[in-house]
Amino acid sequence: MSAPLALTMGEPAGIGGEITLKSWLSRAEGVGPFFAIDNPARLEALAGAIGLPVPLVEISNPGDAAAQFEKALPVLPVELAAETIPGKLDKTNASSVIESITRAVQLTQSGEASAVVTNPIHKSTLYAAGFAHPGHTEFLAELAGTNHQSVMMLACEELRVVPVTIHTSLAEAARSLTGDRIIRCARVTAEALVRDFGVTKPRLAFAGLNPHAGEDGGIGREEIDIIRPALEILRAEGINAIGPLSADTLFHAAARKTYDAAICMYHDQALIPIKTINFEGSVNTTLGLPFVRTSPDHGTALDISGHGVASETSLIAALRLAADMAAKRAVSDAGIAEG
Repeated sequence: MSAPLALTMGEPAGIGGEITLKSWLSRAEGVGPFFAIDNPARLEALAGAIGLPVPLVEISNPGDAAAQFEKALPVLPVELAAETIPGKLDKTNASSVIESITRAVQLTQSGEASAVVTNPIHKSTLYAAGFAHPGHTEFLAELAGTNHQSVMMLACEELRVVPVTIHTSLAEAARSLTGDRIIRCARVTAEALVRDFGVTKPRLAFAGLNPHAGEDGGIGREEIDIIRPALEILRAEGINAIGPLSADTLFHAAARKTYDAAICMYHDQALIPIKTINFEGSVNTTLGLPFVRTSPDHGTALDISGHGVASETSLIAALRLAADMAAKRAVSDAGIAEG
């Protein structure tokens, strides 16, 4: 990896600052190099308040991060409109949160950073300030350009899952499920498994929407009318599409050995198993973008912010995965260029 990772600020009233500081303290365990796009005064005050011995160094560009990383946390400064108080939201700082994300993407697309790692945001605060996107994923897709189709994957050492429908009601998820959506998710996932995860021949397992995958139409026809035709198209394209399978037997240890990613029909069908298997170690990553992006798979945790008890485990996993994906993508892209 020739460039450092860009780590965004996230919601300044949340735990993002604390887990950023703690992740730097774990640098001897193979974390980094990375730089924070954040407010240095905020991080310095937070480190002092919760007793974390983290020296900070302001940098003017990502190129300075690697040289400074072993002795201090490199910070690319972002101004804040108001002083932050842990656990207390302030929408006047929303523009700084957005700026941090935007700069991380710009620096990664220019090659000055190798990947974007995002700390958790508080969407309702951004909405109150006029933010027009449902969340990180949609905003990143817009920054990347409209020709890119983004897909959300949750990944840990034991499992990778992709939900076809995401932040919508269960009733709406069933209504909005289409073959085109399934095919799009599968294509993006299969390409990313090759390019970013080094899986040469991806195996995709597809969960059914209904209990027991519909029992041949006895408990719903979505498997017959929507999912199976989509899988036939994918197989004709050379994608190893397995299913549709009953979701209640798809995630035990023996079943997980038979596929490289599970394509799930709705949000909780994907997130419940991975968070049960590895709650702290699961990582949110956005596939289909022209840059690598990962994030810890948890929220801002306002209730514990500033208490010094937040776990950095998921952020460390996100940093490690981002570095690994960026390295594999560089190798893959170099091979394609040579070919």
